[in-house]
Amino acid sequence: MKRNIDKYLVEWREAPERRVLLVRGARQVGKTFSIRQLGSTFQYFVEVNFDFDPKVKKFFEGTHDPITLCEKLTAYYDIPIIPGATLLFLDEIQACPEALPSLRYFFERMPQLHVVATGSLLEFALEQLPSFGVGRISSLFLYPMSFYEFTMSLCGDALANMLQIKNCAHIIDPVFHSKFLDLFRTYCMVGGMPAVVKHYKEKRDLRSCQKLLDELLSTFKDDFAKYKTRIPQERLSEALSAVAYQATTKFNYSRMSDTATHASSKQAIDLLEMAGLIHKVYHSSAGGIPLGAQINPKRFKTLPMDLGLHQRLLGLDLQEILTDDAHLINKGSLAEVFVGLELCSSSAPESKRQLYYWHREGRSSNAEVDYIIQKGTDVIPIEVKSSRRGSMQSLALFMAEHNSPYGLRLSLENCSN
Repeated sequence: MKRNIDKYLVEWREAPERRVLLVRGARQVGKTFSIRQLGSTFQYFVEVNFDFDPKVKKFFEGTHDPITLCEKLTAYYDIPIIPGATLLFLDEIQACPEALPSLRYFFERMPQLHVVATGSLLEFALEQLPSFGVGRISSLFLYPMSFYEFTMSLCGDALANMLQIKNCAHIIDPVFHSKFLDLFRTYCMVGGMPAVVKHYKEKRDLRSCQKLLDELLSTFKDDFAKYKTRIPQERLSEALSAVAYQATTKFNYSRMSDTATHASSKQAIDLLEMAGLIHKVYHSSAGGIPLGAQINPKRFKTLPMDLGLHQRLLGLDLQEILTDDAHLINKGSLAEVFVGLELCSSSAPESKRQLYYWHREGRSSNAEVDYIIQKGTDVIPIEVKSSRRGSMQSLALFMAEHNSPYGLRLSLENCSN
């Protein structure tokens, strides 16, 4: 399956001066698959998985010297490690903390060797190394498959490219617009986790896809046991459910649990964000740029990382999603979650996307814009509508107050100015 990150990986491969690469993202979003695809373009590919083959950890315990490490790995895997000809892939590197410091020395002493590392829960390992790899290591962030990638996987490039709309005056042919709505409905049930998308593409069985999503949720919750030194496992499960039920509204810690303290609830949400399982959408006054300089860190909304996982956490009914557009959009605020996740997955992967929204509370007027983004020096408001109709009072108010050149209104309707 093609991914948007592929072109960035190729650019990294071809760069005359490259750093060691970290591909970062939550579990099961396709990091290993994308690196293996890249590895197929090299003469030699060495994959070191520290979870699958823990004996290899011993090589990194005694030295950080890349030449010595390559000698040992070459002998162990019986694959040459040659700068310019070999891709060295260190997978699940968080399982071998001793390997992380060695990455900087690969850059310094073997700069022509292509080295890429990744792993689930990698952010927790990096947290222990605050000055890790500055100027020596590049990062690419990977998310679940976007709607564009989903469409490309199921229907091919030609149809997917019709989604690349250059301006709002470009009306999509009604036949294709209807097709995209059907695909969107399916995407709400399947989501963007690559294993689930692949299963749907091969089997076209929505019920079995739901079981796969449930299994993924169980896998994530099993991972919570790895955080037990930080916080009880059940607190993280409560937090994940609370994110789904409070999605697109200001997050309220008191609604998360009847027994948890505010501090433990906050810690649970922060850990889920660090693991990549949720996104925070911070309130910004949007008085100028950068938007992040004007946030209230105590005021935020939350989104689960994937639309398919979101609907499973909510326990939505497949029959209603299949037949009722109103239910599809309104239940669990799927439309607003969808847009937020698309903003993340469509951003350049060199940095992690931070989302923002705007809300004004007043005695006589209450206004909220679902998302605000920065485009150059302009701040652009985005309002998501749950039907084909609806006023744009908040959008108009924001544009007037902040001198925005234009705003975006997203709904099930076709494109228009």
